[in-house]
Amino acid sequence: MADSPAALHGRGAAFNPENRFTRIGVEWQPQEEDAPAPATQFFEDDSQSIISRNDSPDIPYEASVNPYRGCEHGCIYCYARPYHEYLGLSAGLDFETKIFVKLRAAELLRREFSLPSWKPQKLALSGVTDPYQPVERKLEITRRVLEVCAEFRNPVMLITKNALILRDLDVLAELARFDCVSVALSVTTLNEELRPLLEPRTSTGLKRLEALARLNKAGVPAGVMVAPIIPGLNETEVPEIVARAGTAGARFAGFTVLRLPHAVGPLFTQWLESHYPARREKILKRIREARGGELNDSRFGKRMKGEGFTVRAVERMFELARRRAGIGQRRLELSVAHFRVPGTTRLMF
Repeated sequence: MADSPAALHGRGAAFNPENRFTRIGVEWQPQEEDAPAPATQFFEDDSQSIISRNDSPDIPYEASVNPYRGCEHGCIYCYARPYHEYLGLSAGLDFETKIFVKLRAAELLRREFSLPSWKPQKLALSGVTDPYQPVERKLEITRRVLEVCAEFRNPVMLITKNALILRDLDVLAELARFDCVSVALSVTTLNEELRPLLEPRTSTGLKRLEALARLNKAGVPAGVMVAPIIPGLNETEVPEIVARAGTAGARFAGFTVLRLPHAVGPLFTQWLESHYPARREKILKRIREARGGELNDSRFGKRMKGEGFTVRAVERMFELARRRAGIGQRRLELSVAHFRVPGTTRLMF
């Protein structure tokens, strides 16, 4: 891979791999001079509904809200990258530089909650994007979605890699009064040489742990997801991350092992070649050991953590660290008992 594209400052991906749904693709070709890193573009998403459904037994929710499509965080390993291909774009640079924003998200959610057919249930923020990616600081779409959840007292679970979530501590605390919220801070590494390469526009790992502590201190139940664990790259950090999360008052802890669906495989492989060429083959070999000889295993029950010796070793290390830190294993159950439709007499329970 001597001719692999050069890394771009502030970006996870360095190129746009071919979209698997198009018959004609454009491959990267080396140039005499590197092109500048592309600027981020934002487009309004005109979706007429806001709740996505899933029936996967691997996922602890049936309904989710994604305020954005694509993600500025630029995590090179992100399993959501291939979703950009459904828009006719690439899972590479397009995913982190062409962001679709759902400005009507709160309005659409309020309409959904007001329907007689709505069955109160926990919502996930988010499934295939980070609700607190950098543009959220300006647009406040996620905040308005949370305000609707608080207004109706509908439970919501959040996962993020950004300490920006602390901006909305007031709304989260209101939801917590009715057992309607839980937050997971996803922490991949505390290594500040690795993080800017792996997930360039996220908060530092320490900032996320500080956010975890502040959330719990304010009465908002929060825990940690060590995700993803990348065999041969960051697995040795697991005990320290879990221990620090315990000190921060984490109410629960979990982990996932790296999976590389579709275009994420070649993107991550190229990333290794650019940043860790001497370790590339060892890391890929260990990922394959956890994924039945491939870089991805989409089978239910296997896709989140994988299987085999590598995974068993990670599980033992994680469980030992979790018990030592005194952290629970499961997320808290959220309540639908207080759901209401403001301005009506409709109470569900």
